[in-house]
Amino acid sequence: MKLSKQQALFLGIALVLFGSGSGGAQSSAGGNTAAVNASAQGDSDASSKAHDDKFVIGNDDVLAISVWKEPDLTKSVPVRSDGKISLPLVGETQASGKTPLQLEHDLTEKLKGFITAPQVNVTVEKVNSRKFNVLGEVTKPGSYPLTTTTTIMDSIAIAGGFRDFAKKSGVYVLRKNTDGQESRLKFNYKDFIKGKDVAQNIKLEPNDTVIVP
Repeated sequence: MKLSKQQALFLGIALVLFGSGSGGAQSSAGGNTAAVNASAQGDSDASSKAHDDKFVIGNDDVLAISVWKEPDLTKSVPVRSDGKISLPLVGETQASGKTPLQLEHDLTEKLKGFITAPQVNVTVEKVNSRKFNVLGEVTKPGSYPLTTTTTIMDSIAIAGGFRDFAKKSGVYVLRKNTDGQESRLKFNYKDFIKGKDVAQNIKLEPNDTVIVP
């Protein structure tokens, strides 16, 4: 069938409009798929965030414990001096010496007798078990939390630096050994700042005491 020029023009316009609508629908569908994939990836990243399995809970730490859909079991709990915590339904549980992930597992197992498929989350709300002390001729002597890697130099800076009459060459660290004896680890600040014996600027351990005479 032979088309007139007017009919051919209308047919051409119709084909262009149809093609444009189809392409837009495909573009919209592609955009929606990308959005869904991005959302799924974000959820996956959030749910797969791991615990810090290097931190070990200690006495006097404060833990934030949450049990999904159980508001009575969601609370801040201090670790007692005997290393235990107390929680409804669970009773007393050893917390000190365990990582948050290990404690989560223990609480989950104990709650299975009371709750169907309990979902427990344990985070350290406040670190009180890991501390060091700085005493003597510093601006702010006292006890400080040991939450990150801290050297002797770091500890002196945290305590506000030396006072005017501090004996900077006679600084030392008191450290209790596993046998109960104390070691005295010397630190000569004057040598250190000259680049001599830089290895003496050791990392502090929990309960170390830095003495500045």
